[in-house]
Amino acid sequence: MKQRILFIQGGGDGAYKIDQGLVRYLQDALGVTYELRYPKMPRESDPDYELWKARIQKELASIEDAVILIGHSLGGSFLLKYISEEKIITTIAGIFLIAAPYWGGDGWRYEGYERVELPEDFVAKLPPGTPIFFYHGNRDEIAPFAHLALYAAKLPQAVIRAVHGGDHQLNGDLSNVAADIKSLQTSTSSLETL
Repeated sequence: MKQRILFIQGGGDGAYKIDQGLVRYLQDALGVTYELRYPKMPRESDPDYELWKARIQKELASIEDAVILIGHSLGGSFLLKYISEEKIITTIAGIFLIAAPYWGGDGWRYEGYERVELPEDFVAKLPPGTPIFFYHGNRDEIAPFAHLALYAAKLPQAVIRAVHGGDHQLNGDLSNVAADIKSLQTSTSSLETL
């Protein structure tokens, strides 16, 4: 049985097309035992959390088995908000967030940021025991690299990967992400054989 992956794109003009390179990289690196879903999110140039939330909900409802969730940039922060606020029936095998901006606190505080800010107690509302990974390039010119430390402070159990020299797309190299995804499979397989 294939491991299902749901990849949520970033926001902005042309983001879906740009992030396709990341999706292709992952599919090639992970191989045929993984099935990557990559839905186009509504109004990518002017993202609205409520519209994206509805699409994420629809995608998750169509997956019966455990799913690995990946979000890039705005898609990562929206995905984390969704997971921490909504009742999710689907088992989440892992959460992988790439260059995710942090809203509120010492992060971004643009007009209306409160609509996408995580609740204060969001950590307690995440699925218990679900592995969470964050990746952020220190040369990201879109989402500040400092946002990685804000997530690390809130989620000490998360795996934090600072990518030296990485830009907003991690220079198109998601080898760390692919290796971490494969490590989930290895961990699960090891537990099953005990």
